[in-house]
Amino acid sequence: MTELYKKSLVELHNLLVSKEITASDLTHETFNRIKDTEPKVDSFITLNEEKALELAKAIDLKGVTESNVLAGIPIGIKDNIVTKDLLTTAASKMLYNFNPIYDATVMDKIYQADMIPVGKLNMDEFAMGGSSETSYFKKTKNAWDHSKVPGGSSGGSAAAVAAGQIPVSLGTDTGGSIRQPAAFNGIVGMKPTYGRVSRYGVIAFASSLDQIGPLTRNVEDNAHVLNAISGFDAKDGTSAGHSVPDFTAKLTGDIKGMKIALPKEYLGEGIQPDIKAAILKAADTFRELGATVEEVSLPHSKYGVAVYYIIASSEASSNLQRFDGIRYGYRSENIETLEDVYVNSRSEGFGTEVKRRIMLGSFSLSSGYYDAHFKKAGQVRTLIKQDFDQVFNDYDLIIGPSAPNVAYGIGENINDPVAMYLSDLLTIPVNLAGLPGMSIPAGFSEGLPIGLQIIGKHFDEATMYQAAYAFEQATDFHTKKPVILGGDK
Repeated sequence: MTELYKKSLVELHNLLVSKEITASDLTHETFNRIKDTEPKVDSFITLNEEKALELAKAIDLKGVTESNVLAGIPIGIKDNIVTKDLLTTAASKMLYNFNPIYDATVMDKIYQADMIPVGKLNMDEFAMGGSSETSYFKKTKNAWDHSKVPGGSSGGSAAAVAAGQIPVSLGTDTGGSIRQPAAFNGIVGMKPTYGRVSRYGVIAFASSLDQIGPLTRNVEDNAHVLNAISGFDAKDGTSAGHSVPDFTAKLTGDIKGMKIALPKEYLGEGIQPDIKAAILKAADTFRELGATVEEVSLPHSKYGVAVYYIIASSEASSNLQRFDGIRYGYRSENIETLEDVYVNSRSEGFGTEVKRRIMLGSFSLSSGYYDAHFKKAGQVRTLIKQDFDQVFNDYDLIIGPSAPNVAYGIGENINDPVAMYLSDLLTIPVNLAGLPGMSIPAGFSEGLPIGLQIIGKHFDEATMYQAAYAFEQATDFHTKKPVILGGDK
């Protein structure tokens, strides 16, 4: 029963079915592992130990069947996903004491699958950042090198999985916030098609871009979790009514005849040489597996970062109006008038990056600037989507790097917002177009993981998993582990 933390979700399921371990055993070991490693990684904001152990006991009484792959499996939840009776802070002083009275839809699905939420994971404040350094509570460390950032905003979700604290976590992705930390930590991260997973109960950053997705240590585990959390939700006005296939059905290793596009813009200026080499080598691997890989162009992708920061910040400035110091969350004690309640609570409750984006968004939406900024950004967003549509007329998938660089040092870019924003240039266009995107391990540079990004057609995550699984089986990158997980790197 030792070292359960090194095992995959599917391996843990087999042990539970054979009764070699119980859900209670696994939950106890999970919390022991978290307590042992948390001082090094700082992934969690809040633990859910008492309720998790109660859930585990109930699952043991009911028994784990072979068909329910997720029963008894511990899962970590990003702290912008609302959890009933469990602190939900969005890593902000503004919500330091927010104890929700309802669950997000994904939490209902997690409980229906008999998974065990063990706690809430650290992140950039209100999901605004690319390094998990804007959190009010702590700075999460990269699982491979604790002097490096884990990426963001789902940095806690990625580091916790990569460090073996949990086998799976949920993150959210607005402009790359699942894929970039997955790349930085050498794990698998999936951002599903916009509308595939309900956003009801997610603390909104940018409502036309946000999407929940799973982070795991291999492709098969990831597909099982997406099976569980997908589906239409009447409580979410942006939820899509598409049927949910079994995402594990195509995990055969066979991709003969598949057509894959490699955009020249994704290997251009600003991409680290080692990353470019790893992606070109990945393209060769796909060719050896029987796929066709050809160069294409996505000419408007270069405008993605500018478009994203206008649209996302505008939506954020609107969404964050609700945090006013009155209904819930932080309220300043330095108040004499009603205006003081609003101004001082927001000034003291929000961090620097959140304020920066609220100001940028408010400016973009203001009278006299709306047409020049927000409207224009929306028009270019359409052109970016049309570029993808054109490529997908002829190709099944698009590949490229998940990030232009490997993980950088803590404190290195936090005072340079432009450098931080540009690190999302490869992931942002996917969110603007509402497409599914995932990152899988594809190499190393200076001992740090490199992520390969796979982009699919709308609601075609199954083909992405098919290609990702074939690549994973043909390479050994997913078997490499950081020192904290018993590896030699």
